[in-house]
Amino acid sequence: MVERTRIRSDIAWSTPDRIVVRGRELTTDIIGTVDLGGMAFLTLTGRLPDADEARLFNAIAVTLVEHGITPSVIAARMTYMGAPEAMQAAVGAGLAGLGSVFVGSIEGVARYVQEGLAAKGEHTIAEVAAAIVSEHRAAKRPVPGIGHNQHKGGDPRVPRLFQIARECGLAASEIALVEEVAAAAEKATGRSLPINATGAIGAIAAGLGIPWKAARGIGVMARAIGLVGHLLEEAGNPIAYEIWQRAEDEAGAHLRPKD
Repeated sequence: MVERTRIRSDIAWSTPDRIVVRGRELTTDIIGTVDLGGMAFLTLTGRLPDADEARLFNAIAVTLVEHGITPSVIAARMTYMGAPEAMQAAVGAGLAGLGSVFVGSIEGVARYVQEGLAAKGEHTIAEVAAAIVSEHRAAKRPVPGIGHNQHKGGDPRVPRLFQIARECGLAASEIALVEEVAAAAEKATGRSLPINATGAIGAIAAGLGIPWKAARGIGVMARAIGLVGHLLEEAGNPIAYEIWQRAEDEAGAHLRPKD
């Protein structure tokens, strides 16, 4: 007989008259007292953040809510056009594309930061960074968290996030490592590769003690809010149909007979 694994969760439980989350009463200890960022931090780490942690965690979450008509937004709007009765499906379609290229790169940064610092030993941060870049180049993988197709001269979100981290006295070593990674990558490639928002957020998430496997989830949580806003706008001022028609017209233009 196969031994059955006991089902267990340490996050929350409920009875007919109580709901307890991470050991705290939802109705008396959380609702009206803990903000959304604090609730996310509690769920991920098992504890409430202190004032500095709360400020910094909220800063990285807010940063990820919006960035214009991105691929995730287009996917969500197009899905909503086909299924306006199911907003959740449209949001899900947008979130499904948060992978190694968009937003999900936070996970890659948090991972190499946490693992790099854990194995640092007697090496300098610059040496750890050089090894990270060499490893990615040898595997022909892009280094997460550096470079941006739009903000080529530098991502304007990064200095603000680093300023807040400094004011809060948090994530100093993690930020230093990402800065050294960017410098090592620029030296190895001869290209300008400034830190982007996911690089900054991955470093800060690592510094806040968010496990790297959950770091992408911060982006998923935040971007869901932004997608709901876009879908509300799509309902009142639709652009998905125009995107569809223009893609159809332009993609097949070379196949049609010329007048």
